[in-house]
Amino acid sequence: MLLYDGGRAPNPRRVRIFLAEKGIEVPMKSIDMTALGHRSEEITALNPLQRLPVLVLDDGTVLTETVAICRYFEELYPEPPLMGVDALDKATVEMWNRRAELNFSYFVAQAFRHTHPAMVEWEVPQIKEFGEANRPKALKAMEFLDEELKSREFIAGDRYTIADITAMMGVDMLKPARIERPVHLKNLMRWYEAVSLRPSASA
Repeated sequence: MLLYDGGRAPNPRRVRIFLAEKGIEVPMKSIDMTALGHRSEEITALNPLQRLPVLVLDDGTVLTETVAICRYFEELYPEPPLMGVDALDKATVEMWNRRAELNFSYFVAQAFRHTHPAMVEWEVPQIKEFGEANRPKALKAMEFLDEELKSREFIAGDRYTIADITAMMGVDMLKPARIERPVHLKNLMRWYEAVSLRPSASA
């Protein structure tokens, strides 16, 4: 088994944090994404979409997409549960992970990819107006999460899950996306401080 890792990029980090929470050690190969290593022949042969992370199993099977890789390890190592424990809990975690990804982190990522000079070679064409349009959407999403976090400790309920990992990546990306951190959203900031202090956050 070999995990092709992409360093500080959000999706590779999500998998590393997930593994750290479960105490799973997987052999990794670091790919320099700043040097466009994810577009190399080696990675393209494994994932024609040229994205990381990529997990190659012992039998040569290739898994891509962050949540799919996490799901594989969740099934093998169900404790501690990060993707739910029964039908309703699993559906709830999936719902909040999708919300954290598509209704928050996506907006932050697009603001970064379409406005940051370092992303010119990545996002072709880079449309600055589109990037700018995503900034207020990200703030609105954080206001929504702040309201939800009034009544519970974590994104999907009273237990840390993959939804917290996904949402934490969104907040971590605010600075490179040049979106001001909403310190006035006290519930969101309380949650963010708590999840950022978990040992896995440094994975």
